[in-house]
Amino acid sequence: MKDTFKKIYQLKLSIKGISPKIWRRIQVPENCTFLDLHKAIQAVMNWDDYHLHEFEVQNPKTGELDKIGKADDDCETFCEPLVPENKAKLSKYFTPENKFALYRYDFGDNWEIKVRLEETLSKKQGVKYPVCTAGKRAAAPEDIGGIWGYEEMLEILKDPEHEEYEHTVAWLGKGFDPEYFNPKDVAF
Repeated sequence: MKDTFKKIYQLKLSIKGISPKIWRRIQVPENCTFLDLHKAIQAVMNWDDYHLHEFEVQNPKTGELDKIGKADDDCETFCEPLVPENKAKLSKYFTPENKFALYRYDFGDNWEIKVRLEETLSKKQGVKYPVCTAGKRAAAPEDIGGIWGYEEMLEILKDPEHEEYEHTVAWLGKGFDPEYFNPKDVAF
């Protein structure tokens, strides 16, 4: 991404359907594409980009919802056309009046992340963007089974006597803490 930008978009990313919320605050350059944003979301959620994804956002010029994503050769005939994510810039969609987008990831687990433009900031000298500035709770592990699987995982972790406890801890790794998140741990 070229360093020709002057403004930064501060975005809040919240996984829908989980309480208490899992969220992240990131700052990205105004000339960022939706592909760049997808990669940033993968990084802050500690996901590995194994699955399909798309964005849904209102087009400020038409008022219609645009679906933005990666064109899939298998989907050309049967699926709705997608606006190419590598060409669609956030600055063409996010405005003071148009602050929201929806990011869908892993259509089997069906993760939905609400993307909200919180504010537009001036670029700070010496800061390498994107950057994660805040957040709460560990992200849901990839391939956990969506919201239902995530909630079941939390119940299993509360009960060391549960028949799936050892397997779940081994799969997650002993260091997994669903309440832990530190923005300094995020590597873009």
